[in-house]
Amino acid sequence: MMKIKHLLILAFLTLSFPMAAQQLFTLEDLNFGGNNYRNLQPKNMWHTWWGDELIRTDIEDCYIVDKKTGKEKLLFTLDDINKWAKSDEEANRYVRHLMNATFPYPDQPLVALGNKKSFLLLNFKTHEIVWQDSLSGQTANDWNKISRATAYVEDNQLFVVDGKGVKKQLTTDGSREIVYGQSVHRNEFGINKGTFWSPDGQRLAFYRMDQSMVQDYPQVDIFPREATHEPDKYPMAGMTSHKVTVGVYDIATDKSIYLKAGDPTDRYFTNIAWSPDSKTIYMFELNRDQNDCRLISYNATTGERIAELYREASDKYVEPLNPIQFLPWDNEKFVMQSQRDGYNHLYLYNKEGKLLKQLTCGPWVVQEVLGFNPKQKSIIFEANKYHPLHRQIYSVNVSSGKITQLTESDGVHHGTLSASGNYVIDRHSAPTQPRNISVVNISGGSTAGKATRLLTAEDPWKDYQQPIFECGSIKAADGVTDLYYRMVKPHDFDATKKYPTVIYVYGGPHAHNVEAGWHWYSRTWETYMAQKGYVLFILDNRGSEHRGRDFEQATFRQLGQIEMQDQMKGVEYLRTQPYVDMNRLGIHGWSFGGFMTISLMLNYPEVFKVGVAGGPVIDWKWYEVMYGERYMDTPQTNPEGYEKTSLINKAGNLKGKLQIITGYNDNTVVPQHCLSFLDACIKAGTQPDFFAYPGEEHNMRGHASVHLHERITQYFEDYLK
Repeated sequence: MMKIKHLLILAFLTLSFPMAAQQLFTLEDLNFGGNNYRNLQPKNMWHTWWGDELIRTDIEDCYIVDKKTGKEKLLFTLDDINKWAKSDEEANRYVRHLMNATFPYPDQPLVALGNKKSFLLLNFKTHEIVWQDSLSGQTANDWNKISRATAYVEDNQLFVVDGKGVKKQLTTDGSREIVYGQSVHRNEFGINKGTFWSPDGQRLAFYRMDQSMVQDYPQVDIFPREATHEPDKYPMAGMTSHKVTVGVYDIATDKSIYLKAGDPTDRYFTNIAWSPDSKTIYMFELNRDQNDCRLISYNATTGERIAELYREASDKYVEPLNPIQFLPWDNEKFVMQSQRDGYNHLYLYNKEGKLLKQLTCGPWVVQEVLGFNPKQKSIIFEANKYHPLHRQIYSVNVSSGKITQLTESDGVHHGTLSASGNYVIDRHSAPTQPRNISVVNISGGSTAGKATRLLTAEDPWKDYQQPIFECGSIKAADGVTDLYYRMVKPHDFDATKKYPTVIYVYGGPHAHNVEAGWHWYSRTWETYMAQKGYVLFILDNRGSEHRGRDFEQATFRQLGQIEMQDQMKGVEYLRTQPYVDMNRLGIHGWSFGGFMTISLMLNYPEVFKVGVAGGPVIDWKWYEVMYGERYMDTPQTNPEGYEKTSLINKAGNLKGKLQIITGYNDNTVVPQHCLSFLDACIKAGTQPDFFAYPGEEHNMRGHASVHLHERITQYFEDYLK
């Protein structure tokens, strides 16, 4: 049974803490780049699976965990590993820690580890190295546990070393312009790598991206005595894009072929998958408009096109993010994810492309498929079926369609499935609970459904003066849709006082700011600001993620417009709160949030007194092809939309204090955005402030992030408070 009733979070649910201790936070405590940040994170544990055996990995030890009791037994130590491996620290053949240890074979006592010189498999019962390579440190390493072959990129060329150590060079024309074996399409469509081993490990599918025709963006490295040119291939919306093809290398024949997918011009290839018998490759293909998506099968030996198995079209866009997955107990059937009915759900197909059934349905979203339980013939997945802000783990029986909830406590659950699918590691947090870790038995039998708690983390902030965290909902500008917000208030909040208030905003696709995790998913900078006497307000508008297709696509061809309408509903709500000083209303966001910050300040100049915009998009015609054209179409086909959403012609509207911050070498939202806006402000006679971080890209790394957030804070202190 749920511990908290469904409707409670629709009202204010306030978290307040005892006032015994009065330590104050610094950014060194709260920011991820801070010197004390690690000490103020909830206690954690790291686990992995050895088949169905649960292993806890630590820096110097690995333990086997009893899944019924949670008791641990030492498996081996770091000293053991280096002794058995005959490590040589001076030669860099020394394992530094065990945090990344994996156990790839459920029925063999082998641990996979790496040092700076090699990757090795070590038998921890016989204390012998049973296999190793010498490829550690290469780019895009991709190891297959069946054949023990490794694919990697070196000096722009793609190589494969087979399980016996024989090295083969697959390409010769690799360069900055011809990219092999790495992610393509700028990591859109769920792409995060560029090599894909067949199940038997004998064939390797790989990307080849020709970006020689793509315009260079002129990034500059200012740190040498004479600054150097470091161009970045950056295809902007409406301009010439790269061409991608998919090759297949066969270890047995030592030959490569390419899938005969036709002319790759203005097409996207994504979500590559293999058939269980390693003979067929499946790939989603989209047109450049991204409104026509097809699942195509190919012969992995010849590259010949076999069949079109599925097609999905839209008057807006289709966005495939996940490859198909074959049922482990039935090689004739696969599961596909799609938003075709308005929400991301699971569909069962046979390999000829016939729809057999829809496995999940309803006004909720399947967020991740964890895997399968062949014994029960079920699929294990995470979803927000219970409530949009909550994430639970479920199973669905493929035959009956019955959905079973596997986790109980309210909040956010993330799972890692064992090899058999009989157990899941459940990592959970809730608004008042920093972290719980449990192992859940999801198989049949007398212990089915039982969870064994492995960790209940105490509040690491218990000795600090903490703010008040609240969550609630308002209606969107359409008057119908529920939008969820978080509010963070000073620890000594007094409703009879007036407080300067800052809206933190993102608002764009594939992101959200509010969920039922610890502190309602609050960013630690909000705590820092509340400590300084501010109220923080954070609202997830239409266009953000995990609320279904129509919620996300409401912003199509007019980015920022619907989002602003919803954010202004948040402003209307703040106006009804007597403790909000509407004469001291600020706004801050980064990336899409930077775009939203400036958009709101220029479109509602009388409302916002101070804003800080980081890495902001200024005009979508300067953003990259895949993302930009998905949501805006091209500047040629949607000139009105690009004109309406551009901030260049609105520069004269600026009235409040606005600070713009960017990474000087931002390769996501290139500096052209900020600099062009500054030029427009000069011409319009308005006076924004500007700060750049040399050498930094889209987000500040390391301790520079502490400096960044102190700068953001100080701007509000100087001009809002």
